[in-house]
Amino acid sequence: MVMYKAPTFAERAASAAEARQKALEKLKARPPIDESVLEARKQAAAAREAAAQAKREAKKQEIADKLAAEALAASAAVMSAEESEAAAKAERDRRYAERKKNKKRK
Repeated sequence: MVMYKAPTFAERAASAAEARQKALEKLKARPPIDESVLEARKQAAAAREAAAQAKREAKKQEIADKLAAEALAASAAVMSAEESEAAAKAERDRRYAERKKNKKRK
């Protein structure tokens, strides 16, 4: 049975250097990117970013509109409560005045 032999430091360094060299050769072998393709990619990225920005702005506007509507509803509820309270006070005052008037008759 053959036992595993751990590689020495020199073997590992040589292996790493060989891998770096292969990667460098592979990178150098790639054809250069055409400028028109690069420009088209930049324009597409700019268009995507503009669309995303417009979407974000629309979302912010939607949230602002929703908050404004909620604030308006809340203020209407407060006004309604104040109006009903004022109406109740007026009714109470009317009944009190009627009682006073009836008391004077007797």
